[in-house]
Amino acid sequence: MNKKRLVAYFSCTGSTKRVAENLAEVAGADLYEITPEVPYTAADLNWMDKKSRSTVEMKDPSSRPAIVGKVSNMSDYDVVFVGFPIWWYVAPTIINTFLESYDFSGKTIILFATSGGSGFGKTLERLRGSISATAKITEGKVFHSSSPKAELASWIKTLDL
Repeated sequence: MNKKRLVAYFSCTGSTKRVAENLAEVAGADLYEITPEVPYTAADLNWMDKKSRSTVEMKDPSSRPAIVGKVSNMSDYDVVFVGFPIWWYVAPTIINTFLESYDFSGKTIILFATSGGSGFGKTLERLRGSISATAKITEGKVFHSSSPKAELASWIKTLDL
């Protein structure tokens, strides 16, 4: 049986977007952008500024930045790839907002991320509480923004879908 797939992603600078678009193509998946209600500016993303929006959000585990729109047919999907940049060694808290917006019972969630050098850190641990206990969530892979389609296709083949 062919499982219906969705690639949902959050991207501020375009790096994760490129990977998500290529992943959707090689995985035969639909594509959905997780859009913040208030777009992030370059100043918001300045991780060296302790008062920047992203720094403040990441220091507060209960932070849930608002998102615009919804996947109207989430119930149609069996496998949902969720992509994001790594911020402070974990997923941005907007990913928790996204995951808490749907019932993922019985679905498989496969995480992927972009990063300049860090891994997933405690991402899986931090996201697990945002989904149904009957959803399967898997730490996937961290990609570079320039990862070729062949690398993504090879990764897809290793997954038990």
